[in-house]
Amino acid sequence: MRFIVTIFLLNFFIANAFAQTTFDDNIRPADAVPGNYVPFLQHKRVALIINQTSVVGDSSLLDMLINRGINVVKIFVPEHGFRGNEDAGAHVDNSTDSATRLPIISLYGNHKKPKPEDLADVDVVVYDLQDVGVRFYTYISTLEYCMEACAENNRQFIVLDRPNPNGFYVDGPVLEPGQKSFVGMQAIPVVYGMTCGEYVGMLAGERLFTKAACVDLKVIKCTHYDHSKKYRLPVAPSPNLKTMTAIYSYPSLCLFEGTPVSVGRGTGRPFEQYGCPEFEGKYTYSFMPVSGPGARKPPYENKTCYGETTGENPEAVLKKLDNKMNLDWLIKACNAYPDKEKFFTPFFTKLCGTKTIVDMIKKGADEQTIHDSWKVKIRDFKKIRKKYLLYKDFE
Repeated sequence: MRFIVTIFLLNFFIANAFAQTTFDDNIRPADAVPGNYVPFLQHKRVALIINQTSVVGDSSLLDMLINRGINVVKIFVPEHGFRGNEDAGAHVDNSTDSATRLPIISLYGNHKKPKPEDLADVDVVVYDLQDVGVRFYTYISTLEYCMEACAENNRQFIVLDRPNPNGFYVDGPVLEPGQKSFVGMQAIPVVYGMTCGEYVGMLAGERLFTKAACVDLKVIKCTHYDHSKKYRLPVAPSPNLKTMTAIYSYPSLCLFEGTPVSVGRGTGRPFEQYGCPEFEGKYTYSFMPVSGPGARKPPYENKTCYGETTGENPEAVLKKLDNKMNLDWLIKACNAYPDKEKFFTPFFTKLCGTKTIVDMIKKGADEQTIHDSWKVKIRDFKKIRKKYLLYKDFE
């Protein structure tokens, strides 16, 4: 496990070596202070929801707890698997950890929520995953299902909170009724500006899942974090979010997953660029996706895609975003595509959480008009969000 973590750290730091953004390196996720939570796990049968991001210093949370004598009985893993190297949407089988011989249970595919039998030999479930603060990033869907299962089965649920790298703004369309899916389970904006610890507080406090009033919830806070600060992720949260440039671009570029446009899966810069073969002659920049780890058979494999990058470093992307989602990339690409009627797929609506964005873009609405369309719902969401913040807000 330590070898895997080291490789992720090395790749992540190399990719961000020339970034100019000012990050606060004093910020620490909750798991960095074991004294704040290990006492709650003593003499308990513990299940962990973890992956490659669940590290404490140079050790995995799993190894650290076992070395402290905690009785860890099983591991639950989200999309991308235990080591975080599986393709988006890839089937991940249950398995056994080779080092500890603990069972690893995949919470993806047809088994998104722990079953009563999964929790039969468990007293407390601990969640420690690095999220990126975007509605369609499925770790918060796994978070909700696990908390719901704990409430239904009278198990304690502990969240080791982590900073939100996109937690310094709130923006995007709010999920509408009828659009619920694993890439959007609650009526929140695309960028919701909450840590996982704050988010579970809202889920429980607003009674947003079955037996929410019954959940035995404990949140262990981060240290030195607030929503005005920029946090540098030490480990890539998934195989195609390799850099902070990608993490900042992700809320805007992921919408392209509901179109015929590639976001650079299968290249060295996924979610830092977009393009497709049909844009030849309309864009000068190009890239060619190839199959590899974390991107097996990517869209337009071995074909030249024409498009553009989001920026050369995190600072450049943040300047373009100006604390909001960038829709100019999407509007520009839609206008450049040969057949507008075939540009948006049904999955685009799932990602957006609303059907109105497609109609507005097709009718020629500009970015500001589209942003204005969700202002009222953003305002209403912020009123709810404010009740559950654990850290100083950005406003």
